[in-house]
Amino acid sequence: MSYMMYKELSKRISKLIKSLQIKKYRKQEHSFFVEGAKNTEEILSTGYKVTVLVGTADYLDSIAELIAKHPEMEVFVADEKQLGALGTFATNNAAIAVAEQKDFEQPSLDEQEFALVLDDVRDPGNLGTIIRIADWYGIKKIIASPNTADFHNPKVLNASMGSFSRVSIHYTALPEFLAAQQAPIYGALLEGDNIYNERFDQGGFVIMGNESIGISDAVKPFITHQIHIPRIGGAESLNVAIATAVICDNIRRP
Repeated sequence: MSYMMYKELSKRISKLIKSLQIKKYRKQEHSFFVEGAKNTEEILSTGYKVTVLVGTADYLDSIAELIAKHPEMEVFVADEKQLGALGTFATNNAAIAVAEQKDFEQPSLDEQEFALVLDDVRDPGNLGTIIRIADWYGIKKIIASPNTADFHNPKVLNASMGSFSRVSIHYTALPEFLAAQQAPIYGALLEGDNIYNERFDQGGFVIMGNESIGISDAVKPFITHQIHIPRIGGAESLNVAIATAVICDNIRRP
C-alpha cells in the first residue's frame, strides 16, 4: 500500500487518541492505544481488534502486510511531530494503534499452573514490568485488586514491552476471590519461610503486595504458604517487580 492511499490525520482521531490517556475515557470508549513499532506490530499480530492506526508514511509502508490483515481498520498518515503530540513518547517515528479492550473473565487454573495476584500494586511502571516478567516465566494470568493500576494505562503497556498481548488480567475483590480457591496461595511476607527452601510443585497463586505496605490485612488470612526472599546485604526493601521476578524464577527452578 502506498502512502498516497492513507488518510490524512483528522481532528476526530487526534481527539480520540488524546482522550485515551485518561482512564475514564478508555472505559467509556472500551478502547486503548499503544505506541511505537514494537507494541504496534505486537497488537496487529495478535487477537486484538485494532480500529485505528496512525503512523509515518515510511513505517506504514514497511508493515503493509500486517495492515492488510485488518481491512476494517482506519489508517492515517502523520509525521513524527504529530505522533509525539498524540502519545506519551517524547519521540515516535513509527505509529500509534487504537484497539478495543478485551473482557478478561475470572480465570481458573489448570493443574500445576501458577497465577499472580496483585494486591493494590498502583505504580503503572511496576505493573507493566510485572506483566513482562510473567510473560517471560510463562505465567499467563494475573488477578488484581480494583485499586491496582489500570492494565490499559499507556505507561503499563509501554513497560510491558509487548507482553500485554500474552497475559490476561482480571480485576476483582481479592478476599472473595481467594476464599473460593482450593489451590495453594503463596504470599510474600517478611515473616515468611525462606523461598529457597520452598517446593513449588503444585501450582497455585502468588500474592504480591502494595509498594509501600505490602499485602493488606484483608488478604493475609487467605495465604496458605508464607514465603520470604532472604536479605543478604543492607538494602531496606525490594521493588515489587524485582521481588516478583525473584519469586517467579524460583517457581520455575527445576
